[in-house]
Amino acid sequence: MNHDVITDEYLEKMDAYWRATNYLAAAQLYLLDNPLLREPLQKEHIKKKIVGHWGTVPGQNFIYVHLNRVINKYDQDMILLSGPGHGGNFFVANAYLEGSYSEVYPNISRDMDGLQKLCKQFSFPGGISSHVAPETPGSIHEGGELGYSIAHAFGAVFDNPELIAACVVGDGEAETGPLATSWQSNKFLNPVSDGAVLPILHLNGFKISNPTILARLSREELDAFFKGNGWKPYYVEGSDPKEMHRKMAETLDTVVDEIKAIQKNARENGDTTRPVWPMIVLRTPKGWTGPKVVDGNKIEGSFQAHQVPVMMDKPEHMQILQDWLESYHAEELFDENGRLIPELQELSPKGDRRIGANPHANGGKLLHDLRLPDFRDYAVDVPTPGSVEKQDMIELGGYIRDVFKLNDDQKNFRIFGPDETMSNRLNKVFEVTNRDWNNPIEEGTDQFLAADGRVMDSMLSEHMCEGWLEGYILTGRHGFFASYEAFIRIIDSMAAQHAKWLKVCNGLSWRQPISSLNLLLTSNVWQQDHNGFTHQDPGFLDHISNKKADVVRIYLPPDANCLLSTMDHCLKSKNYVNAVVASKHPRPQWLTMEQAVKHCTQGIGIWDWASTDNGDDPDVVLACCGDTPTLEALAAVDILHKEMPDVKVRFVNVVDLMRLEPKDKHPHGLSDVDYDTIFTKDKPIVFAFHGYPTLIHELTYTRHNHNIHVHGYHEEGTITTPFDMRVQNKIDRFNLVIAMINNIPSLGNKGAYLVQKMKDKLVEHKTYIHDVGIDMPEVAEWKWSGLK
Repeated sequence: MNHDVITDEYLEKMDAYWRATNYLAAAQLYLLDNPLLREPLQKEHIKKKIVGHWGTVPGQNFIYVHLNRVINKYDQDMILLSGPGHGGNFFVANAYLEGSYSEVYPNISRDMDGLQKLCKQFSFPGGISSHVAPETPGSIHEGGELGYSIAHAFGAVFDNPELIAACVVGDGEAETGPLATSWQSNKFLNPVSDGAVLPILHLNGFKISNPTILARLSREELDAFFKGNGWKPYYVEGSDPKEMHRKMAETLDTVVDEIKAIQKNARENGDTTRPVWPMIVLRTPKGWTGPKVVDGNKIEGSFQAHQVPVMMDKPEHMQILQDWLESYHAEELFDENGRLIPELQELSPKGDRRIGANPHANGGKLLHDLRLPDFRDYAVDVPTPGSVEKQDMIELGGYIRDVFKLNDDQKNFRIFGPDETMSNRLNKVFEVTNRDWNNPIEEGTDQFLAADGRVMDSMLSEHMCEGWLEGYILTGRHGFFASYEAFIRIIDSMAAQHAKWLKVCNGLSWRQPISSLNLLLTSNVWQQDHNGFTHQDPGFLDHISNKKADVVRIYLPPDANCLLSTMDHCLKSKNYVNAVVASKHPRPQWLTMEQAVKHCTQGIGIWDWASTDNGDDPDVVLACCGDTPTLEALAAVDILHKEMPDVKVRFVNVVDLMRLEPKDKHPHGLSDVDYDTIFTKDKPIVFAFHGYPTLIHELTYTRHNHNIHVHGYHEEGTITTPFDMRVQNKIDRFNLVIAMINNIPSLGNKGAYLVQKMKDKLVEHKTYIHDVGIDMPEVAEWKWSGLK
């Protein structure tokens, strides 16, 4: 078939294909059996509970069918992202008709038996969800939480010069903050080295029960909105299928020609000037082609079409459903075996060009491991613990700089973060790359901006940076997201959605592993004495720790060498969400690289050089997790040893937080035997933790030793000194010493004078900072003594 010429005959066949997709989408909602109505529709053919959505489906089917023609005409590499969230039956119907679905799920065969199973499984116990989920071939975007479709689409096309990501934007979704910001993503697209995003705003007029804002704007106002955001909108509007097919086909040809012309000019002439990219505004009735009226209520063209248009709770509904399904004339579309007739089948693209089979939507197929430098080459020389002071993130920056160097020819690695790369001390990366920016640059004012930059931090939106990264790794590349710890909370739900995506993918053999979602949390709670209370929130760890254990990993390296080892591991890993909390401020360095590798490999360990139990049973276990808690715990053991040298302290440091959880709950968890070997079964444990204390209790509540006293963040602290932040939350050295003494029963009253001395120090500290404005010299200038 000649896909280049838009003849009436071709459009009639497209309409027939569209009818087939609409029929299968409606059948998935309702039918348990009798999938092509080859016998009169009976009550037993209908699902007892009908769950799903219809309103967005016909319009998205319309788009899919037309994208098929474009793919064929241009031999175009194209994926489709469905932003509306609901209506997964549309994507399943199209993937089934093109054959990609049955290739992944042979049990859903292309015959009557397969059709019956296809219909039954939708929104049915043991079946598939109503969203475009990980189980759906061709999908990289579930849309369960609205707002991220365009961000994912742009992430997919960065460094993918031949790919077009067609992105359906629901008009309800368009009202979310992240989606509204997403229109600015065109300012970061390089027409030379990146692909293109084709947004298709689907205006069907209604949300669940309200009209949508953009659908009620005048053409003039809508036009001004998109042009003001740097887009060139093309409008396809109407309800008559014959007219709409021709409008859509002609518009798509115009738009794709325009995209290719932009790219040709940029690539042949080296012109990276930001172009005005085209987009489509498609206005169709909600629930298009469905029932017009049910029980006196208008359905098509109203919010009533959003979910299930006919509830089947009245006898007359059976006839409404039958008339609706029969209106698509399935008998003209499928042969006697239940297979789409050949003349319609030939409209579908072939092989990997099919949307449901495109390798970019199964990114692990395209994934190449990063070439990584040996992280040991970036080691901080630590002659003795605490003898050297460095900034962990600056040291990491040299390693990441060279990751860029080694993978420059592959163009498969980027950093993402909201205007914080310099603040987070990754400055060294700008020795080899720039920030991505496709807008005017002011010489003498701007720093490190270029159209081919690979640092994605020129937009102050956590949502956008996270969405770009997700799209980037879902299509087979690598990267990480660096953010202030407190404001990583903005993307809590995005990280959760990705973790859920990975959890499902782990059960799908055909989904190839992708690089991990690496989240680097710095500018953390204990470094926010100057920004104050609003910048203090370590709660992301609590949030992400509750996701599936086969997906989530949490690391808190105490120094630069441990951070280097940890990040090297994370960049090599696949199918995880890795959360790493790192310091960016000058800190003492504790471990040599050799020690750090051993420590990080084990994830937890007794630091013998900081312990005074000398292999005996300890009087107390002093544990710590995080850079600042480690510093304060070491200072505490130093004080206790000088003042009461007979007290036996076992010093434990935790890098891999999930080592605390039992082995039967997390693959990194310690067995009870190993846990008891480190922490004992009954000795008091004083635990200095980076985050909220309750998380440690949650992770350890089934362990034998419940004699644990956790010091962590208690929502205290404003503009103050660094040490006072620790004092206000009682993770400081003085309070840790008090806690150890008070929880060693064998001491009796022997520690009373030291407890009083520590309390006096706390008063002295408060007086000093209020008078002088900085921490006491004995705190600010403290050095590890080596327990002399």
